[in-house]
Amino acid sequence: MGRGRVQLKRIENKTSQQVTFSKRRTGLLKKAHEISVLCDTQIALIMFSTKGKLFEYSSEPRLVHIYILYILRFIFVFINIEF
Repeated sequence: MGRGRVQLKRIENKTSQQVTFSKRRTGLLKKAHEISVLCDTQIALIMFSTKGKLFEYSSEPRLVHIYILYILRFIFVFINIEF
């Protein structure tokens, strides 16, 4: 028998919120790395904590390469050109 669904709701306690963010951030970064390796995908992930601290992950040596690819794809789709 599996676990039941957990209802998501905002964590009101700031300390608990920070601990949960820290744990889940680590897990999310690990999963991003795993999918980039297993599926040979380009991953860019950015997160800001509630205090505004930046956390980022990129499967490429330079994060900006993935952002440029994303922006170019967006522009080409916007002007209706096959990318």
